[in-house]
Amino acid sequence: MHIRRRSFIRYASLAAAGNLLGLRPFGALNALAGTPTDYKALVCIFLYGGNDANNMIVPFDTKGYANYSTIRAALALPQNTLLPLTPLPNFALHPSLPDVQTLFNNGNAAFVANVGTLTQPTTRTQYLAGSSVPVNLFSHPDQQEEWQNASQDSTVSTGWAGRMSDVLAANYNSGAAIPMITSVAGDTLFCNGVSTTPVSVSPGNVGGASCSEGAECSARLASAQALINFSSGVSLVTQDNQVTSNAYNYAATLTAATQSVTPLKTVFPTGGLGAQLQQIAEIIQVRAALGVQRQIFFCGIGNFDTHAGQLALQASLLSGISPALSAFYNATVEMGVQSSVTSFTMSDFARTFQPNSNSGSDHAWGSHHIVFGGAVKGGQMYGTFPTLALAGPDDSGSNGRWVPSTGSVQYAATLASWFGVPANALATVFPNIGNFVTQNLGFV
Repeated sequence: MHIRRRSFIRYASLAAAGNLLGLRPFGALNALAGTPTDYKALVCIFLYGGNDANNMIVPFDTKGYANYSTIRAALALPQNTLLPLTPLPNFALHPSLPDVQTLFNNGNAAFVANVGTLTQPTTRTQYLAGSSVPVNLFSHPDQQEEWQNASQDSTVSTGWAGRMSDVLAANYNSGAAIPMITSVAGDTLFCNGVSTTPVSVSPGNVGGASCSEGAECSARLASAQALINFSSGVSLVTQDNQVTSNAYNYAATLTAATQSVTPLKTVFPTGGLGAQLQQIAEIIQVRAALGVQRQIFFCGIGNFDTHAGQLALQASLLSGISPALSAFYNATVEMGVQSSVTSFTMSDFARTFQPNSNSGSDHAWGSHHIVFGGAVKGGQMYGTFPTLALAGPDDSGSNGRWVPSTGSVQYAATLASWFGVPANALATVFPNIGNFVTQNLGFV
């Protein structure tokens, strides 16, 4: 896999030796800076590998569960282990998602059913007749990138978050100390814009890697800083030097800002997604000092590619995700920004409804997703739940690969509209959005 130009931001920030910066915490700045008005943040949680949403949200009525149990066979979850949804009694959740159950039942989370990459509304009949669909369906790398770039194929080099930053940065974040977009999960297409760049940080270490070489550390840092000031006359080197210089500045700013405030009281699960979401919460906490009105964050966890041993593997993964999502929501409540922060899941695709011969499931298409936050119109399912029948009206073949009833671009455009992208700019961020009559799903 090639390394994108903006990946250098991450590598440079990791070299910044943030613990050696010797900067005074700018607590005075935090104390004097007023809370940004009209603040909003989007948090993308990517479930890498293709989460089996067929076992995340399960029919709970007698007829629906019987059909589910018959077709899913060895992958069927016992009905008495499922978590009921009070506002949605015909459905229930995977037993590893009790915190998501609470968020949903309290009206702070919603589900969006059968979402997937589409270039235009498509039915089973149209798909089988050769209608235009995104390139390389069922491929991990292609579908990950097509979810992130909201385009027909993976060759588009910008993500929809990056393009939102291109459109909105000057209006909302003029003079901000850091970019609009922050990734806590490394380099990702989602964050890349045309005229704007993201910053990437390591959870728990916003200043970059620490130095353990004693007296040599200062000399190493000085040498690195001298190199970025070297004028080579070569445009590519000059541009990379600027990226590196920016990385040092972002690392220094984030280190000083986050060290100058009282830590949040909310307790997060250690490691994994919990550590990533805790880092995001800590950056949101210092939004005033950073001078931002809009922020977008990216985090991710895997591996949901459950071709074998799915029941135990997915249960373990979801049991780590559920408390992390709850802790993050509770942190936004602690900060008083729960209605200003909307979080949402994305994933490569779902899994086949029909199990394979290895107690697992294979690559599919349409999936169900979670959206949560104080602004979410929760306790509801949006979109159309598929008919769970092999070779049925929503199956792209005969194994239960659901043709999406909602395009990922509609899902993304709904979030973008809430975030502040004006209607006349939606086509700039989402070139295919004009192919869909419904451009706002109404969940936020």
